Amino acid sequence: MNYQHLQHTWADFSQRISAFIHRLGLDNLALDCDHAALRVNDNQTAQLLVDEFCQHGKIISNNIINGRPILIIKLAEPLVIGAMKIQCVELPFPSDKAYPVEGWEHIELVFPSQAQTCDELVAELIEKVPRLADVIAGNTIASNAIAGSDENNDIKVKQSSPKGDKERLANPTIAFKANGICVKVHPHDIQKIVESEQAC
Repeated sequence: MNYQHLQHTWADFSQRISAFIHRLGLDNLALDCDHAALRVNDNQTAQLLVDEFCQHGKIISNNIINGRPILIIKLAEPLVIGAMKIQCVELPFPSDKAYPVEGWEHIELVFPSQAQTCDELVAELIEKVPRLADVIAGNTIASNAIAGSDENNDIKVKQSSPKGDKERLANPTIAFKANGICVKVHPHDIQKIVESEQAC
């Protein structure tokens, strides 16, 4: 896998992500997307991608999160999904977990909030999108599937508060996963998080 492969697969990934955002009901909120994230299984591929992405942007953060380096690269030209312009790419080095498919894995949407915990973020998100209450509770949402879609798998939800060693800004995160892709929602733009690191 290399930068060229990621360019070729972006259109399919972006279409699937757009459909998933619609299925969740998040499209009505017109949220910004602060970054897209990759998954790779070996250090050699990760370093190759770092070198290639640095020809199209610059590293703004190289932080240790959950015991591994995760780089944030700000692109010279943003990626595009619908009306969203995505300025950054998250490039994690491998962990002990092997991913069945390498490449684009998720995007993260910024839901403006002062939430300090996942519970607070969940409550605010459900207030804006009530149907997400069933999703987050783990109930089947086949009735919410997009017309004509064959994606009948249940949506898995994970709540977390990932934090780098130097971060000072709480950024609770809700992840919605289905069919090999993921949409995450958090309160603060990744570039604000990076600024909080640099303020230490």
